[in-house]
Amino acid sequence: MALLVTEIYTSLAGETSWVGLPCVFIRLAGCNLDCSWCDTIYARDGGKPITINETIGKVKKTGVKLVCVTGGEPLLQKETPMLVRRLLDKGLNVLVETNGSMPIKNIPVRACRIVDVKTPGSGEGGSFLMENLRYLNPRDELKFVVAGLSDFEWAIGFVKKNRLARRCGLLVSPAWGSKKRIADEVRFKRKLAEKVAACGLPFRYNLQLHKVIWDAKKRGV
Repeated sequence: MALLVTEIYTSLAGETSWVGLPCVFIRLAGCNLDCSWCDTIYARDGGKPITINETIGKVKKTGVKLVCVTGGEPLLQKETPMLVRRLLDKGLNVLVETNGSMPIKNIPVRACRIVDVKTPGSGEGGSFLMENLRYLNPRDELKFVVAGLSDFEWAIGFVKKNRLARRCGLLVSPAWGSKKRIADEVRFKRKLAEKVAACGLPFRYNLQLHKVIWDAKKRGV
């Protein structure tokens, strides 16, 4: 049984509550959305067929215990839940990053499901599959990437309306490389930090550590 894989590499987890930890990334090919700030356009097509056994073998050789299954959109491939289950059965901690438009119910609850909620500034607002909210647990995390303060206000409204403050982890990240350029990026990030600190909700502010350390366009980090 094989999956279409764009790349497998070891780096540091760049965001989420696992930020800074050594992590093996399994980037699967294919995506059904076209976000304005997409930084993995190269993963939308192509990919190399690699069996689940081969994939697990590559991960085990690294000795790293944290694995992130990402994309693209990993849930487009029907074999992904089995890959996640097999990785978990090997005693690994597994993160699954998904754009929120695909059902997460078949991803084992032992994994940490990191689910995007696309804000209006993404160009894919309204793509979130609302039924996914019922499957969230405290181990999971919802992520909001924001291109401006209006996106963050939208995220606050979404969290409050759906009573998510204690349901799962909440993440917010300023967008990098948006097609609609943000004037004074540093000022925006600082202002967003102030808003997060004052909003009264338990958002975790992520700056995508890998992009701070390395070139934002560099692959394999």
